[in-house]
Amino acid sequence: MISGVDFIALPTRDWEKARQFYEGTLGLEFGKQWGDRPAGEFETGNLTVAVMQADAFGLDFKPHAFPVEFHVDDFEAAKAELESKGVEFKGETIDSGVCFQAFFDDPDGNTLAIHHRYAPSA
Repeated sequence: MISGVDFIALPTRDWEKARQFYEGTLGLEFGKQWGDRPAGEFETGNLTVAVMQADAFGLDFKPHAFPVEFHVDDFEAAKAELESKGVEFKGETIDSGVCFQAFFDDPDGNTLAIHHRYAPSA
């Protein structure tokens, strides 16, 4: 019945501010706006991230608490660039033995992370 995932949606209280963050700060490619609604899609290469202004769709705003993990090729360079753009990381970098990851929030408190696998999984 289900053959894939078309996109993941994250809530926002302020579509324009969220668009500036996802497009400007994170550097994601803006795909399209949902007509005249305060929502749009950002492309990551393998998954579309949609950001929706919750109240415009009759939904209650609740930030997403578990991270959307964005792949980066050069972990330290990506972390430094995001920090230079004002992103504040939460806690220390996690080294799982096969990957690095670091958590941060978007302007609405949705948890995001950068992730880099440096070794094959067992």
